Amino acid sequence: MKTPYSYLELAYLSMQIFANDGKVDMEELNKLLGIALRDNQIDEDEKKILQNIFAQVRQNEVNETVWERIHEIRKKYQF
Repeated sequence: MKTPYSYLELAYLSMQIFANDGKVDMEELNKLLGIALRDNQIDEDEKKILQNIFAQVRQNEVNETVWERIHEIRKKYQF
């Protein structure tokens, strides 16, 4: 069953993440992915939100594990 408006949850969580310290850690990344995958797929609205979040992440601001995981997510879900 599709979770309605999960992209709004993603947008809200991203605001909290970036307002907190401006960086994404692995726990926050997993929360974002968990919301997007509650229905076992990432729809186009969720992809747009995640793309916007990932576009704000700078390699020198996150640890290597987070950076690699972001690229794995992009590749796996094709965005």
